[in-house]
Amino acid sequence: MSYVKQGEDALQRAIGILSEREGWIVETVAANGDKVLSKMSPGIGKVFRLEVLLDQHADSLYGELVGNMEQMGEWNPNVKRVKILQKIGKDTMVTHEVSGDTPGNVVGPRDFVSVRCAKRRGSACFLAGTATQHPMMPEQRGVVRAENGPTCIVLKPSNDDPNKTKFTWLLNIDLKGWIPKTIVNKVLSQTQVDFANHLRQRMATQVSVETAHTC
Repeated sequence: MSYVKQGEDALQRAIGILSEREGWIVETVAANGDKVLSKMSPGIGKVFRLEVLLDQHADSLYGELVGNMEQMGEWNPNVKRVKILQKIGKDTMVTHEVSGDTPGNVVGPRDFVSVRCAKRRGSACFLAGTATQHPMMPEQRGVVRAENGPTCIVLKPSNDDPNKTKFTWLLNIDLKGWIPKTIVNKVLSQTQVDFANHLRQRMATQVSVETAHTC
């Protein structure tokens, strides 16, 4: 029950931050319109917010990001692997994630133990998370244990086309170690932009596979 409460608390905190209208600063805007914003959140620190429009239905994206979570390392080079350590009920799980190498190895290996809360509310889907501890995964030698949270991915059908999805990702990470904040900020905002591109490629590949099987 402690993990369930941690996950639900992370979801509520993330929704609260995302609902704030003031104080957001544009970090980067990609050529395709993908946008990363940031702001300082009291008691939490700097949070980043990715806003993109994806061509897939929210259910398909939810299935990939939640149902196929452990496969993320296959298509996202920023992640080496994701392992589910424990499932609690239908909405909550504890995961262990190991990050991939950053360009130029600016940030060394990091791992995370997180509690994740997956919820559906009407047509919207939420995947929230925050750092936790788990007896199956103590800190590993040679890897810095970083902490994230609150984080949250929100999937909502586009107002213009319900088969497309407005994808919002709130990211808050403490990478630990001695890394200048300017580098951390650049790495995190770039990670979000990269994630959107890798997810698009993954979903396009999945559609191609399904089409081939149908034929």
